[in-house]
Amino acid sequence: MNNTIKRALLPVFLTFCVLLTFCFFTQKAYASDDLDEILRYEITVDVNEDATLNMVYHIEWKVLDSDSYGPLSWVTIGIPNSHYVSYRGLSDTVSDISYSSSEGSNLRIDFDREYFEGEVVRFDFEVVQDYMYEMNMLTEGETVFRFTPGWFDDIRVDDLTLRWNSDKMASWAPSCEIKNGYNVWSSSLAKGETFSVQVVYPNDAFAFDDTKMIQQGSDGDPDNGGYGNDDDYGWIGGLIVLVFMFLIIRWIVKSVRHFVDSANFSAPNQKKITRTKIEYYPTCQGCGAPRPEGKDNCEYCGRSFIKSEEIIEEKDIPAEEQAIRGKTTSGTYRYEHDPNTYVRVNVVPIIIPSSRSHSSSGSRSSGGGSRGGGGCASSSCACASSCACACACACAGGGRAGCSTKDFYSTNLKLKYFKKK
Repeated sequence: MNNTIKRALLPVFLTFCVLLTFCFFTQKAYASDDLDEILRYEITVDVNEDATLNMVYHIEWKVLDSDSYGPLSWVTIGIPNSHYVSYRGLSDTVSDISYSSSEGSNLRIDFDREYFEGEVVRFDFEVVQDYMYEMNMLTEGETVFRFTPGWFDDIRVDDLTLRWNSDKMASWAPSCEIKNGYNVWSSSLAKGETFSVQVVYPNDAFAFDDTKMIQQGSDGDPDNGGYGNDDDYGWIGGLIVLVFMFLIIRWIVKSVRHFVDSANFSAPNQKKITRTKIEYYPTCQGCGAPRPEGKDNCEYCGRSFIKSEEIIEEKDIPAEEQAIRGKTTSGTYRYEHDPNTYVRVNVVPIIIPSSRSHSSSGSRSSGGGSRGGGGCASSSCACASSCACACACACAGGGRAGCSTKDFYSTNLKLKYFKKK
């Protein structure tokens, strides 16, 4: 190695050391107390006759900290791509819903008010999505949907439930329960953890269109021109090495941080138990109708029967409620001495996943001004066998968190043609 090359690589090495130190302390600084927690995350999917997906989302988002970045007043939830057919809010907590392609494909959900520490906002919305399948991918004559419900780099999900209509389904993975005509997958997600499913149909099950198949895109551009003259090679090479080193450092730091945060040092047969205390109103506060057993919302006016909801420990259950104090299986159990109070027990086996996927990191913001920080939650990725499941971000808003991402979900049409006029 000649002296010229050594002199060129010395700044790169020094920068590498500085970046390593900076990333370590930055990541450590941001590993403070969580801002939010997803108590429940449910997605119900029905395949329409034209092969679009009718996707209904129900999210229960708890605010843990409204001092650091303000209260929660809106969120952006990523959708798989810009080829949506329609979207609409389904709950009275959604005051407005709009599509944006400025930072990837996402829906901005504005809430009916600001939510502060300890409060839970429950919201529902529906999106009809196209360009979600690959024909003849695994077997000739079959069409495959591969779907990864959104993962959250900085927010844990206590209860993830994905329901997919079983009608005409040929096969699926992983294994799951079948209830009331739906394949039902249940899990929980640590920060940055993903959960993917695969559903297969015969090609004639629905009106699949080979012009709407998922296609893996390329970041390359053959029209970008030449590579520059010989004098450019030195700084271009150094820049490439610098970027490569930064990506490696970032991956290592995030992997170590996620491993520590997940605390998966226990044996595979251990379990994570989450207990949620729920107190109901005996009658609807909107129309006065009595609450039917097992119902969270009034069937007449749609208002929630839930008076309060909080995560508790087993020791917080009164001593006289011995029947439910020792419950270690998933289910909802009534207090014997209070017919309007229940404990929902969620039990999830603790395992060390074989692989993890992460979305692009974002930045916290308030309105148009940067407030520093990092973290974003990626949502709703459906992909073919070789495409990267890294879709649009889903972030807390209203002075809490923003998001910056590119659309990795490649389709036949360019994203710019779907921007609002």
